[in-house]
Amino acid sequence: MSTRQNIVDISQAEQGTSLWHDAWLRLRRNKLAVLGLVVLVLFVAIALLTPWIAPYSYQAQDLELGASPPSAAHWLGTDIFGRDLLTQIMYGGRISLAVGFVATSVALLIGVTWGAIAGYVGGRTDAVMMRLVDILYALPFMIFIVLLSVVFGRNMLLLFLAIGAVEWLTMARIMRGQVQSLRQQEFVEAAISLGLPPSTLIRRHVVPNALGPIIVYTTLTIPNVMLLEAFLSFLGLGIQPPQTSWGLLISYGAETMEEYPWLLIFPGLALALTLFSLNFLGDGLRDALDVRGAKD
Repeated sequence: MSTRQNIVDISQAEQGTSLWHDAWLRLRRNKLAVLGLVVLVLFVAIALLTPWIAPYSYQAQDLELGASPPSAAHWLGTDIFGRDLLTQIMYGGRISLAVGFVATSVALLIGVTWGAIAGYVGGRTDAVMMRLVDILYALPFMIFIVLLSVVFGRNMLLLFLAIGAVEWLTMARIMRGQVQSLRQQEFVEAAISLGLPPSTLIRRHVVPNALGPIIVYTTLTIPNVMLLEAFLSFLGLGIQPPQTSWGLLISYGAETMEEYPWLLIFPGLALALTLFSLNFLGDGLRDALDVRGAKD
């Protein structure tokens, strides 16, 4: 019996574990991160299924009913136009989550590409590219977004691009530092000696080995983007009717918070739960992917 057990132990030891498997095990031990992941997946699933599971249609309204508190017919109440607030929050979540994920994807695409090129090439190219990042950091992004809205008009696609265009700067700096560190590793020097072109080397070897910080920063950027969209919608520079978002619902709720507090409380709770979930998940991923911290 002991001989068989030793053989099993030896085979398991030979197999070993990967970095991602160890990170997943560490992440599962973080209860707040797991809870954040569950809440986030639930909200995304609801957003995707909203047209089929929403209690009322998006256009349905009852002007005679007006603003009414939560009831059996309307679980979260209705707004001043008699529209079901739960339905509005579900449809608003589709826009808010889409802005968060799409704008963050734009920021990652620009930031990862820019930082990888600057860090790998180095020299004068790196200096020029990073000085441009410093200049863009100094520009007030709100004025930039307002100018885009005035020149090109207000639409959702422009909002995605505008937010993504101002959120890539930090990612570029993070990626540059990671590439400069990986540039000195043996596997990169071996790939260079094999004659791989820089574009292939960056795409196949450098960027995949920097996925840890990229994933962590992504989970921390999405809530920042969602807050920015909510702030812009609150100011009237973001999503415009007939579309809605959590930020726009919060803006309407703030105008009537004394008479109809539920119009502010429930959209605010939905946004707050999503932001907390993303931040908990980001903190958990940072701890899980921190190999040095895990060894200490």
